[in-house]
Amino acid sequence: MTNVILIRFNEIHLKGGNKKYFTKLLHDNIRDTLHGINCKVENIQNRLLVRDYNEEDEIISKLKCVFGIHSISKAVELNSSVEEIEHYVAKLVVDTTFKCSVNRAEKSFPIKSNEFAAELGEIILNNNKTAKVDVHNPETIINVDIRENGKTYIFTNLIYAYSGLPLGENRDGLLLLSGGIDSPVAGFCMAKRGLRQDILHFDSFPYTSKLAKEKVISLAKKIKTFIGTKYMYVCSMTKLQEEFHIKCSTEYAINLLRRSMIRVANAICKKYKYKTIITGESLGQVASQTIESLITTNAVAEFPVMRPLISFNKEEIINIAKEINTYETSILPYEDCCTVFLPRNPIIKPKIADAEKEEGKIDLQNLLNYVINNIEIIKL
Repeated sequence: MTNVILIRFNEIHLKGGNKKYFTKLLHDNIRDTLHGINCKVENIQNRLLVRDYNEEDEIISKLKCVFGIHSISKAVELNSSVEEIEHYVAKLVVDTTFKCSVNRAEKSFPIKSNEFAAELGEIILNNNKTAKVDVHNPETIINVDIRENGKTYIFTNLIYAYSGLPLGENRDGLLLLSGGIDSPVAGFCMAKRGLRQDILHFDSFPYTSKLAKEKVISLAKKIKTFIGTKYMYVCSMTKLQEEFHIKCSTEYAINLLRRSMIRVANAICKKYKYKTIITGESLGQVASQTIESLITTNAVAEFPVMRPLISFNKEEIINIAKEINTYETSILPYEDCCTVFLPRNPIIKPKIADAEKEEGKIDLQNLLNYVINNIEIIKL
């Protein structure tokens, strides 16, 4: 008898001929997540195992944040013999309502699932006088998972993780991370679909404080666990914003800033081989997120711009932010660059031609070159 941590996945089962590839990705991601903890990760058919460990609670806490994992259980591993399983079940202490659930993945096991579940239930009743069977709403479920590797796993607990797909091998996404609530959640949502991301942040020092930058670095470290970040690029937009403020129509300030951000992201994607840009925009949430504003911003994008929160309302976004522990940091009262020179009445239905006309009032390309050439790269 051996204590193990049993790991299950669900969406990977749907990958057909690519299932082996995704299972290996998940296995590798689990090993990376548990790096530095003494344990062994094994792949058995349709399951993963962690064994030979001491730090059980820490391992489970880390596994809950690995995309691709559906659920986790603290389990006991036995040889798949009727006698050994029955002997173990006979020693269980059960003082609640219960049922036995048998999963007979190994079809050569001599007793069928329902029949064996009934036999095990009878053994428990005979050895626990206060226990009662309730097949519809039991307080305890005794799961008996008979696998193809000749082993059986018995457990009563089911700890749910985030499911989704395991993070890919490459950092293919560039997340535009502000200091607000939305963008960390956007990164989380894209990582749930297997997209590994690095981070791009824009600041406007000295109009924004150094504490605002530290806040974003703190956010980046919090979501690194989920999105697999290695690098954070920090770009100063101060000179650009000053020029927009002095020479361009005030109502277009935010729209021009968003277009410039996408242009900087284009340059970073080209240089470092990212394939897509991710933003935390939600349709209609603010003036820069109307259909017309998004169209005007998209007009300068040279890479796909993904907006996973596009249909989310604020309450839904906040709920996820609290779940992933970014909310309290996001609401710290430090301004980001989008609040600098904020117009009283920003345009909500901009036109591409008008935005281009406003950009023509400044030496845009040289200013962008200055921003790009002075990028700070932080290794997280």
